Amino acid sequence: MPRRSAAVYRRRRLVVILGLILVVAAIGVGAWLLIARPWAAADTTTPQPSSSSSETPTTPATDTTSPSPSATPSGEQTPAVVACEAKDIEVTAVTDAESYPSGALPKLSISLTNKGAKDCTMDVGSTTQVFTVSSGADVWWRSTDCQENPSSMIATLKAGTTVTSKDPVVWDRTRSSVETCDQENRQRAPGGGASYHVEVSIGGFPSLSTAQILLY
Repeated sequence: MPRRSAAVYRRRRLVVILGLILVVAAIGVGAWLLIARPWAAADTTTPQPSSSSSETPTTPATDTTSPSPSATPSGEQTPAVVACEAKDIEVTAVTDAESYPSGALPKLSISLTNKGAKDCTMDVGSTTQVFTVSSGADVWWRSTDCQENPSSMIATLKAGTTVTSKDPVVWDRTRSSVETCDQENRQRAPGGGASYHVEVSIGGFPSLSTAQILLY
């Protein structure tokens, strides 16, 4: 076999060396690719928190525009009843008879009529009642001269109605005065058909007329 020249050996060595360089270069590039991962795109998406049952639920906002319940309207209030006025009240003296035999005692009462258009109140107690029995100009008896334990009683008089006192006042057919309240033998009123007139006032309202009675 013919001997190769030195030039041929040099060329072969050069080829081997170049091949080794290429292999080393390829290994280095592969290692860099594994470490740097240049194909992986940057993840710019912000991670969203996952929902959890432990999270506090959001309280719905209160609707401040909703109207609040209004108070239930009360029924109409009854207007206050005012005190009676003289122009609306008619006072009349009432007797249980027109004539009385000897020994019979007249029983005196009051009739009240509210001629006004509205109900009114007044004191109809014995404190405000005054009966007077006269013969002409001579006053024989006045119910307040020896009155005991007078009392007040406020009553409502309905419009257009008439009421009469329940418990009458009795005239004992004697002359009265504050000085003779404790005397048993006071002057007795003459009988025999003598005429007497009874008038009354109550609550400051006097009767406009008198009731005539005859004593026998």
